[in-house]
Amino acid sequence: MTIKDTAEEWEVRATETPFVGNKTSVRADDVVMPDGTVARRDYQVHPGSVAVLALDEQNRVLVLRQYRHPVRQKLWEIPAGLLDVPGENPLHAAQRELYEEAHVKAEDWRVLTDVYTTPGGCDEAVRIFLARELSEADGDRFEVEHEEADMELARVPLDELVRGVLAGELHNNCLVVGALSLTAALNGDGLDSLRPAEAPWPARPFEA
Repeated sequence: MTIKDTAEEWEVRATETPFVGNKTSVRADDVVMPDGTVARRDYQVHPGSVAVLALDEQNRVLVLRQYRHPVRQKLWEIPAGLLDVPGENPLHAAQRELYEEAHVKAEDWRVLTDVYTTPGGCDEAVRIFLARELSEADGDRFEVEHEEADMELARVPLDELVRGVLAGELHNNCLVVGALSLTAALNGDGLDSLRPAEAPWPARPFEA
């Protein structure tokens, strides 16, 4: 049996936006249910994100440790960031984030996986890339600020990350999904079977 998510859109009788923030907003929709009743659904409207699992020749993953105020923790993560421009090519955004957060460039890019982070309350879609053949980026380092000014960078063996995920010691969504997806690919059809870097992304359409 093959299972696959499919697009579907239920009727919305009314909608409003009670909050608009710097990058995201909150929308309230009155949605018609299958039995004809109407229920209000509040959710965060998000531009979408990209994340990069950068793997070096020693099978180490580039990770960074950053303070996340909503959960009051310093989390180990992989480089990631918002799609700043509607319709932006996600590969270009991922390359930018890898440079800005780690001053690293990569020659080989593949799509590792696509996920909705919390589809019950947010429409954020994330494309996680696998980046290989790493080297230090040219030019000056990107000047970081706010939480990023306190970031700690490291390269950690993939199997150590997986152990930390399964032990409940690592919690960042993109790191967890990325590490487990990469492990599955390595133990399955191999990395050459991954989708090309500019594969279509229905959740956030773009022009290659």
